[in-house]
Amino acid sequence: MIKSILSIVLFGSSAVAVQAQDTLEVQGTSPALYISHVVKKGENFYSLSRAYGLPPKEIAAANKVSMDQGLQLGHKLHIPLTAANFSQKADAAGKPVYHRVSEKETLYRVSVNYNKVPLDNIRQWNSFSGDGLKKDSYVIIGFVKAAGAAGEAAPRPEKVKEKAEPVVTATPPPPPPPVKETAKEPESRPVTEVVDAPAPPAPVKSTPVSSSTDFEQLYGQQTNNGKKATSEKGPGTWFKSNAVGKYYALHNTAPRGTIIKVTNPLNGKAVYAKVLDVIPQMKSNAGLIIKLSDSAMQALGSNETKFYCELSYED
Repeated sequence: MIKSILSIVLFGSSAVAVQAQDTLEVQGTSPALYISHVVKKGENFYSLSRAYGLPPKEIAAANKVSMDQGLQLGHKLHIPLTAANFSQKADAAGKPVYHRVSEKETLYRVSVNYNKVPLDNIRQWNSFSGDGLKKDSYVIIGFVKAAGAAGEAAPRPEKVKEKAEPVVTATPPPPPPPVKETAKEPESRPVTEVVDAPAPPAPVKSTPVSSSTDFEQLYGQQTNNGKKATSEKGPGTWFKSNAVGKYYALHNTAPRGTIIKVTNPLNGKAVYAKVLDVIPQMKSNAGLIIKLSDSAMQALGSNETKFYCELSYED
């Protein structure tokens, strides 16, 4: 009885200790598909079970490890992709699983290698209009359903910053005197988002590598010149903005005003974008780690509706 209670407590306390890795890349071929996970500090079979939607015993058995033995820091585990935790239905949601395209690989070959997933599903998930694939690009081939969140997009853990508790008084204070409005800074102009853009913006020739100098300087101040920065990898997309000369972003965990360095690993270009708000919770935004203003996306040299990127921002 005591052992059962301890197991339940351990399971609950470890549920928030791990999240599925930022970018899940599929390994193997049908029907033996899996993803690799490197064990981090504080993780155990129960926290991995919550993150990947598989019973702890199945994870242990797949890696030929005893539950009593525990996990070793830095050890690479195989997380099986089964019918219980992996969905390739058209309306699937959760944490996207990617395939990295090899040279001369076709969309049909990707479909055959991964459970004969319908081509229309792959086109829908990746916003493809045709069947052409680019070498070393990333293609979504299904979604991992985390335990307790099947059918929903798996949210990333939010950073929580301490805030002073509001003081409630019996009598509300008198209203402040009217304040004369002052001119707003250009960067505070409203941004209009287009959820389903008909086509991505065309890349601009000879685009500068980074955004305005002041955003780059702010990034250096916030991250102590990169020494106190956290990184993130995954898919992004864009929205229409009327801002001129500066780059803006939507991000789920970085506070408003945070400067994020966004890098396109395909060509090495980078921009510095200021966070305006969170990414709207819509099906079309499932799995995205960032949405950039159209001008920022042009500077990255991308002409895709969705693109793979690397982020760096204040830890």
